[in-house]
Amino acid sequence: MAHSWWEIKVLGDPALEELIFWRLSQFGCRGTASQMQDRSCVVSAYLPQENAQALDLAALALWLRQDALSVTMPPPIAHWSLIDEEDWSSSWKEHWHPLEVGDRLLIYPAWLEVPTDSERLILRLDPGVAFGTGAHATTQLCLESLEMRLGLPGLEQSSATIADIGCGSGILSIAAALLGASQIYALDTDPLAIEATALNRELNGISEKQIHAEVGSLDRAIELAGGPVDGILCNILAEAIEEMVPRFEAISKSTTWGIISGVLLVQAKAMADVLEQNGWLVATLWKRQDWCCFNIRRNG
Repeated sequence: MAHSWWEIKVLGDPALEELIFWRLSQFGCRGTASQMQDRSCVVSAYLPQENAQALDLAALALWLRQDALSVTMPPPIAHWSLIDEEDWSSSWKEHWHPLEVGDRLLIYPAWLEVPTDSERLILRLDPGVAFGTGAHATTQLCLESLEMRLGLPGLEQSSATIADIGCGSGILSIAAALLGASQIYALDTDPLAIEATALNRELNGISEKQIHAEVGSLDRAIELAGGPVDGILCNILAEAIEEMVPRFEAISKSTTWGIISGVLLVQAKAMADVLEQNGWLVATLWKRQDWCCFNIRRNG
């Protein structure tokens, strides 16, 4: 029996993209994607009709407005309509294409034939319902930072261990594995994100031993690692990162580095203060659009 789906489109400032993705994910949407329209960002998402009524969608629009106001941004505009089941799974995919990131990575949609003539590391990806296609500024900043970090002279890539807190689709964990890290602990509080990470791990021929994906957050990463890691990846909302920073020490050593993003430029000063107060030095601060990425290391 065919089902109908809600197609939800949210038009807003590009700086709100990650907040919109997060809210849609919390609402239970699947197959999220985004594209630029003039100077605005249009985020599309899909939800089975039986999972929500029109009143629920009106509440979603209100939450999206409140999210924007909480970071002093103009509220986005949300529209929704019903489409047939055979249309939803392909609708969002048509907006997403192969993407070169940094000097070495090529993010490649899983439903396209893998190229044989590329000199880049091909990262096959089917994000499913999880955030992280490589198109968002924060994801690109993290990937470029990761490429730089794992390519530094003197780092024993074959023994590098990394904790990816809030792994989403698993894109950062997989990139770390492709760039040479031997052990990645991929954690997310959303079970659907862990399913997406496991699927993408398999798509890229990476073993469960190399990328261990599990529901959880920093506390679980500390348990799994059983000691300090070489690197910490964290690309989630700034408020959640700030809460975790005081506990980063439990998984760190003197040479541990971190890549922190999901932080708006207006939140950068507060994030830098929290990091420095907890023994971290901001080595570099990279900016793109309205977002920034902290490359950090232990201070002293």
